[in-house]
Amino acid sequence: MADVIPFDQRDGALWYDGKLVPWKDAKTHVLTHGLHYASCVFEGQRIYNGTVYKLKEHTARLFRSAGLLGMKIPYTEEEINRACYEAAKAQGITDGYLRPVAFRGSEMMAVSAQNTTIHVAIACWPWPSYFSPAEKLKGIRLEISQWRRPAPDTAPTSAKAAGLYMICTISKHAAEARGYADAMMWDYRGFVAEATGANVFFIKDGVLHTPTPDCFLNGITRQSVIAIAKAKGVTVIERHIKPEELSDFSECFLTGSAAEVTPVSEIGPYRFKPGALTETLMNAYADEVRGKVPATA
Repeated sequence: MADVIPFDQRDGALWYDGKLVPWKDAKTHVLTHGLHYASCVFEGQRIYNGTVYKLKEHTARLFRSAGLLGMKIPYTEEEINRACYEAAKAQGITDGYLRPVAFRGSEMMAVSAQNTTIHVAIACWPWPSYFSPAEKLKGIRLEISQWRRPAPDTAPTSAKAAGLYMICTISKHAAEARGYADAMMWDYRGFVAEATGANVFFIKDGVLHTPTPDCFLNGITRQSVIAIAKAKGVTVIERHIKPEELSDFSECFLTGSAAEVTPVSEIGPYRFKPGALTETLMNAYADEVRGKVPATA
């Protein structure tokens, strides 16, 4: 990763608090509340062929997440939608990744920070694939995280909030250190939940099984893949899945804006072989996001 340009040293511009600013000048103070107390929400979305996929859905979720954290974004959803395209245009990107983020500022430094300014920034950069092409073709390897997704009465689990990703970073770092691409997380009850930044699907006898998202995000890509599968006549079952059931499934894949549709070959002691249905859904999703077929609702 030595050839990757640090994100604070890139050229161009990004959208920050209502206007485009030079990328390297988009700074915030070290005593920003969002840094110390995780009062921060964000989105991850892709732009394909000049069109941001499911932009309205992503922006709506950003506003819902902010509301759950008691933050009022000082722009309309329409203004944020336009700003996403401004940020992409400023960087000359038609195929890449967008990161809108909203966070509390530095006017107050305490747990309670009712009078802080809510800042919003949107950056865009090239990002071809969350996992390398070689990894995707053979299926990525996941270990099982020691950390569990929290219960919905202990954290705002339906928000895409920065603080909820702390255990994801810990888990992914630990997995990578041991040669895995990612980690699978159970939920607070011990059911299969998700990977550190993507939802998971399993296949058995041509039927899709996926965990019920009652304590983690019901991903926008997840919803798209379910709609694609159903349109193709594939049965989709959303339910609680016990870890020991993983030995019964033949295929497995992850979904997410960054991950797109990524086959999985291994989760801890369980093995899978990317097959025809996984490939079909991977290709169908790739066609949809690039506008080759009508978008799902």
